[in-house]
Amino acid sequence: MKLGVLSDTHDRLPAFRRAVAFFLEQRVDAILHAGDYVAPFAAKLLNPDAVGNTPVHAIYGNNDGERDGLKKTLPQITDGPVRLELGGRSVAMAHFVDWFPLESHERADILISGHDHEARVQTKPVAGRERLYLNPGECCGWLTGRCTVALLETDTLHAELVEIHD
Repeated sequence: MKLGVLSDTHDRLPAFRRAVAFFLEQRVDAILHAGDYVAPFAAKLLNPDAVGNTPVHAIYGNNDGERDGLKKTLPQITDGPVRLELGGRSVAMAHFVDWFPLESHERADILISGHDHEARVQTKPVAGRERLYLNPGECCGWLTGRCTVALLETDTLHAELVEIHD
C-alpha cells in the first residue's frame, strides 16, 4: 500500500495544494496528515471534492485552535495518537513523537509524527523488531524553506522524503 504523508501545512495553501496534487499523481491509497493545518479553509484541500475517493486520516496538531471548524471540514479528524491498520501494518500517528504512549513504540510497525518541522526517516529496534519512525517535515516550508512530504510503502516499510516545488 502506498501512503502519502504530510504534516505542518500551517495554512500555506500553494504548498498544500502541490502536496495533494503530488499524492494524487502518485496514486496513493490513502493520505495521512499529522496535524497543524491551522484553519478550516486550509483543511478543505483534503475534502472529497479535492481528493476524490482517496481516504484521508487526520489528527489535530498543537496549532489547530479552531477545532470546531476543522471538525466540520474534516469530520474524520481526531485527537492523536491514533492507531490504524493500513496495508497489513500497524501505523501509529501523533503530532509530536513524544506524545506516543510506550505501547505505540512496542506495537506499531510505523510511527508517524510532525511538530518539529524536521524531515526524517529512521528505523530503530524496539522490543526485538525494527520500527519505522517517519516525520515528513513541514509541508509549509515556513521554518526550513523546504516544503516536504513523504511517500510510504507499507509492503517494504520504505519511506521517501520528497520536496514539493512550484
